[in-house]
Amino acid sequence: MSNATPPPATDPQPATTALPAVSPNPQSLARTGDDVAVTGRVLVVADERTDAPARDRLMEYLTAHGASRVEVADPRRMPKPSPGRLTVLVGPAERPDIARALGRTPSPDRAEGYAITVSRGRHGAPDVVALGGHDGSGQFYAVQTLRQLFHRAGGGRSKISNVRVSDFPSMALRGTIEGFYGQPWTHAERLDQMDFYGDVKANTYIYAPKDDPYHRGKWRDPYPADKLDELGELVQRATANHVRFTFAVSPGESICYSDPADRTALKAKLQAMYDLGARAFSIPLDDISYTKWNCAADLRTYGAPGRAAAAAAQVDLLNDVQRNFVARHEGAQPLQTVPTEYGDLTDTAYKQKLRAALDPAVEVMWTGADVVPPSITNAQADAASRLFGRKVFVWDNYPVNDYGNTSGRLLLAPYDKREAGLSDHLSGIVANPMNQPYASKVAVFGAADFAWNDRAYQAGANWRRAMDYLAGGDRAATEAMLAFGDLEHLAPTFGATPWQSQAPRLAQEVADFWTAWDRGDRRDAVRALRAYARSIERAPAVIRGGAVQKGFTADAAPWLDATGLWGRAAVTMVDALDARDRGLKPQSDRLVAASRSLQAQARAVRIAPSRNTWGEVPPKVGDGVLDSFLVQADTRLALWDTAGGGQNLALAGAATASSVEQDLPQFAAAKVNDGSLGSRWSSGYSDDAWVQIALPAPARVAAVTLAWEGACASEYTLQTSVDGTAWTTVETVRPESCGNDVVRISSGDPVRYVRMQGVERKTAWGYSIYEFGVYGAPAAGTGAG
Repeated sequence: MSNATPPPATDPQPATTALPAVSPNPQSLARTGDDVAVTGRVLVVADERTDAPARDRLMEYLTAHGASRVEVADPRRMPKPSPGRLTVLVGPAERPDIARALGRTPSPDRAEGYAITVSRGRHGAPDVVALGGHDGSGQFYAVQTLRQLFHRAGGGRSKISNVRVSDFPSMALRGTIEGFYGQPWTHAERLDQMDFYGDVKANTYIYAPKDDPYHRGKWRDPYPADKLDELGELVQRATANHVRFTFAVSPGESICYSDPADRTALKAKLQAMYDLGARAFSIPLDDISYTKWNCAADLRTYGAPGRAAAAAAQVDLLNDVQRNFVARHEGAQPLQTVPTEYGDLTDTAYKQKLRAALDPAVEVMWTGADVVPPSITNAQADAASRLFGRKVFVWDNYPVNDYGNTSGRLLLAPYDKREAGLSDHLSGIVANPMNQPYASKVAVFGAADFAWNDRAYQAGANWRRAMDYLAGGDRAATEAMLAFGDLEHLAPTFGATPWQSQAPRLAQEVADFWTAWDRGDRRDAVRALRAYARSIERAPAVIRGGAVQKGFTADAAPWLDATGLWGRAAVTMVDALDARDRGLKPQSDRLVAASRSLQAQARAVRIAPSRNTWGEVPPKVGDGVLDSFLVQADTRLALWDTAGGGQNLALAGAATASSVEQDLPQFAAAKVNDGSLGSRWSSGYSDDAWVQIALPAPARVAAVTLAWEGACASEYTLQTSVDGTAWTTVETVRPESCGNDVVRISSGDPVRYVRMQGVERKTAWGYSIYEFGVYGAPAAGTGAG
């Protein structure tokens, strides 16, 4: 049974006004009258055609919302009607009693569709809720919608919103693919995910963990008995939640395509899972080389290795599995595959062969126009469908965090930038989640909503509902989750430009603060930013207070630890600014020292043990926003009596560099001080590369910040110069990890140039920096704050 059912809403809901919030968004939801009460005794009317998981979940939800006794009756042997007993009908929409109760509410004649009516009894008849499904999944999904119609009324009793619903999914396939590198999910975590997918009407889970040796490297070997038992239990839990367990085996690293013995071994692996109840299968052929064969027989059979030859071999294998295994096994769904060319829109000999020869029943997965696409549009999906000769099935690499640009990150931004109307061009969407399963629920909640009804999807509204779901409906915990999620909002790509920005709410709060501060409204500025900083400081304790799913607090533990420290550092720094403005310099100095100490503690937090391939690194929290505010505030206090103190002078400066990677304009030196974390400078591949800022005028520099990309330095020096010729080393820096470096400079001598001089690279690539900040004040001029 589900272990993630939210409790009743905290506040009473108006009886006939606002529509209830339901996720995924139904195709049609309308108010019909006054809400109906959940009575102490409830009659559930079900028969042999009623979906058993739907009936069981219904009884669970009724009990949780105040029914002390739930009786089940067959529609052919109904007890005498009782006006004081709520009656709930559940089963096929065409069952006569359900069809009568649904009345004019359309029951979609589509797979997984359902209809609901809630009606008040008249002339002594009981109130009736009718839940009619096109199929078993439709019945189950009707119950999941009903779960969200309960709300608390006066006197602590629950009511059900009086609505009519006509609903069905826009996409046939919706859910996740456990396809990341790094530590796979545990068995208990996967079982919890199946319950979660049932709650959000996701019908697909693809088992494809890259680091399961029996999925990839040891694909020929049967699973050990204990692992097979776990997979069998997982199949059963998926089935109970109307989730299609899809077993994937990835043989491409070593298979001899033309060898009958290898094909027999592959089918035996699938047969073992079919015997456990699996009815959906995938043969991913991603992340392999098609420029070499694994056996001499393939060279003789398909010719010299290359795109067309690789496609011919893969088509042979996939067609064989589809036609001689899938088609011959009762109830098996069409085979799925991930082609070797899965993340672009370029027509090649490989795609031409797949398009011409692959069995039309086979589902082909595609990640978008890139491996981690910043968006997916209808035009792109239509182009992909033409390239592969069928509607494609999107493997969406969000919120996966197994690649370099995600180092130290939880990806908690909402599911976004996928165009409404994609349901016309796709067979479905599955999200590739993070190594952290509970934290992944934020984005998966959105992906399931979008795939169900893409035209009604709103990312912002869904994000709040996702946080509310994880918080069990607790208002304070939901707000804390939103504040925390804002600090983990950055969504990277494989390239230089993130597709979602970091901490947009905090960034606006900080911008509003400085605007108010600089125009003289300092008390109001302090009051507003301090309140938000306090909400950040308190968020970890609220999240850990019991309302939020425990798995989430475990997944996010290092980030929560760091958030509390960063939040306290921000509150303390705001207090330091306030004290200095009130003329209390000694108190302000003590507060600055305390904030610096808290920042050092926050930077010392490590993700340990790490589930991710990027290892034990510091958790990134509001980076580029929260830390930048602290640097700017600290610098303004250090230069309090200097006009313009604490400004990022680099933004008005000119950047030059010793080299640019392959002389590509997108990596030019000017990108390092353009004020955007979505662009970067990248050097040539040498340890002694440098980048420097020529300031518009001589300045007293108090601090320098470097926001590193994954290709950072193991060691570098920070240098200053008056004339750009003679350089003084002010600091030698040896970062523990790639992130945001803050270097404070104690010398008050004016300088004109500031340089990052590389000493040793951490990777084989060049140095790569998103932003180079120089904080200080022009050498001339005095003022206050």
